[in-house]
Amino acid sequence: MITIIRVILIIIAVLLFGFMIFIHEFGHFFTAKLCGVKVNEFAMGMGPTLFHFQKGETTYSLRLFPIGGFCAMEGEDGSKKTPGSFYSKPVWKRIIVVIMGAVMNIILGIVLMMILLGQQEAFSSTTIAEFSKNSAFEAAGMKVGDTFISVDKYRVYGDKDLSFAFATANPSSVDIVVNRSGKTLAFNDVKLHSREISGKKYVSLEFYVKAIPKNFGSLISKSAQDTVSVVRLVWYSLISFLSGKYGLNEMAGPIGAADAVGQAVTAGLKESFMAGLNNVLYLMMLITVNLGVFNLIPFPALDGGKLFLFIVEAIRRKPVNEKYVGMVETVGFALLMCFMVVIAYSDILRLVTGKGLGG
Repeated sequence: MITIIRVILIIIAVLLFGFMIFIHEFGHFFTAKLCGVKVNEFAMGMGPTLFHFQKGETTYSLRLFPIGGFCAMEGEDGSKKTPGSFYSKPVWKRIIVVIMGAVMNIILGIVLMMILLGQQEAFSSTTIAEFSKNSAFEAAGMKVGDTFISVDKYRVYGDKDLSFAFATANPSSVDIVVNRSGKTLAFNDVKLHSREISGKKYVSLEFYVKAIPKNFGSLISKSAQDTVSVVRLVWYSLISFLSGKYGLNEMAGPIGAADAVGQAVTAGLKESFMAGLNNVLYLMMLITVNLGVFNLIPFPALDGGKLFLFIVEAIRRKPVNEKYVGMVETVGFALLMCFMVVIAYSDILRLVTGKGLGG
């Protein structure tokens, strides 16, 4: 019975992943239509076509490999500037079409967050309500009613920011800034108690926070706040990876994500079906927000690369030379493919040995 439920939850995860890709491409599709851009094909999946039908000017197709999708617009490569082609439209319209894929992913993240938070009786704040016995936070001088502002210079807006900041902090020395009755107080170089997990030390959170009552308004605002926190976490992790703080072992691609889904399902089912489903929903929320943010990175072959060029065009009031754009996008696509291969290899290595590249 447990095996059947596990399979059902994994199927739900696969369907959600497909919907995540669909919603991204649909963001490009419907804004392209609104802006008068001709869409030649709207496809789910990659590779050989399994099924397709024509409606108006657009071919709708389902392809063999469920690893992506695309919205093929007329003149998207800049080769055509006939009426209805992508590059015949004003730069502001092209910017809207390009960013809407990522925006739709982040909106989906907010919706999934609302589903998860809607099951809670109340929400967590960042204001201390009570200390545990022998709390290092209380010993350092913090008091009930203090509201966290930052931890090791990481700005705290919600409880997810707070959890992430303390999860990445060094327990031996933490800089904490709080708000106490309108005054800002700093506690520098605080030594906190720690707990060890898999050989690594983490801060023991020896305090409880005040609850935020749940109502429709607080559900909407908390869902948006928590999604923004996830976006910030993605950007912070990316910057940390580029700066060398994190290695390839801390990154995962589609293979690693699939393994994580399996682990989340297994862990949740030890408690209940709903716990397993919520783990899947939370992981899908993280992945869709990651997909949205990653696509906005100003790198050739990503939506963010095109966005960057369009912003430059808007500032200069003339497009970047097509010859150079083509060269940069070709090189960028090749580098992106190489990076994905490396990540996939690291994922497989982690599955086999328990450690990825750089682990």
